[in-house]
Amino acid sequence: MAQTKKSENVPKPMQEKFQAIVEITDSFSRENLNDEYAQLIRYAVAAICRKRPSPMATGKANTWACGVTHAIGSVNFVFDKSQTPHIKTGELYKKFGVSESTGQAKSKAVRDMLGMYQMDPNWSLPSRLQSNPMAWMLSVNGILVDVRRMPREVQEIAFEKGLIPYIPDDKE
Repeated sequence: MAQTKKSENVPKPMQEKFQAIVEITDSFSRENLNDEYAQLIRYAVAAICRKRPSPMATGKANTWACGVTHAIGSVNFVFDKSQTPHIKTGELYKKFGVSESTGQAKSKAVRDMLGMYQMDPNWSLPSRLQSNPMAWMLSVNGILVDVRRMPREVQEIAFEKGLIPYIPDDKE
């Protein structure tokens, strides 16, 4: 897994749109999710704003806010009621004021643009990375291994190459 660089930097022409979308997502996250979600959503909005040309230059801020929030939520299973926090998809669409079909379409566009998938280590909540097997599975000599069970030297090499998010013993 190559680490995705996270940043809230956006080009000048996109700053106003970025700010409009982030105001909506930050408010939604405060009321329904948490600070970790808010931060990941801001990173995703900024990543799309940096695309040339940015698709966020057109379209409504609330629609993009819904799409990005849904995409990040999908990666992190926010729609699973056994998770904390969680929210129903219909409730999410309603709170952003978009239809289900629009919300799903914008979410798919976001996931495609940023290469997101369920349990994507690049878009997982930091608090859940340790328990995310996708962040730790590597192919060593053609065999899939959990690098957390490998010697520290192997973990250090994997970390230096950007294949794992951190050295597990250093976070405990």
